[in-house]
Amino acid sequence: QLQLVESGGGLVQPGGSLRLSCAASGGTLRYYGIGWFRQAPGKEREGVSCINTSSGDANYPDSVKGRFTISRDKNTVYLQMNSLKPEDTAVYYCAATAFMDRCPDEIQKARLQNFRSWGQGTQVTVSS
Repeated sequence: QLQLVESGGGLVQPGGSLRLSCAASGGTLRYYGIGWFRQAPGKEREGVSCINTSSGDANYPDSVKGRFTISRDKNTVYLQMNSLKPEDTAVYYCAATAFMDRCPDEIQKARLQNFRSWGQGTQVTVSS
């Protein structure tokens, strides 16, 4: 089973950028769906991006489309976040589907139990 570790979170001003990393060990990242999720205090965990590592296709909810970009380089998946807003403040997690499973068509409607491996999360705070 994959082990995932997130990094790259921090404090950034509104309009700024951050790049989060999700490093995988325990296997290759090929043939998985890798999702980025976030959870703000008092809110449910929501999906913000997902990439199918075999094809590279990805999807995003409207709330981040055009601002966030997911990519993969070997055994690391990145989330580039631009034009950050205070409402992007949350703990960000990456997670992997089961082997050979694909991302859901709309990550914001994902069933969290379909993602088998989760990282520990990294805090992103957008504030002036």
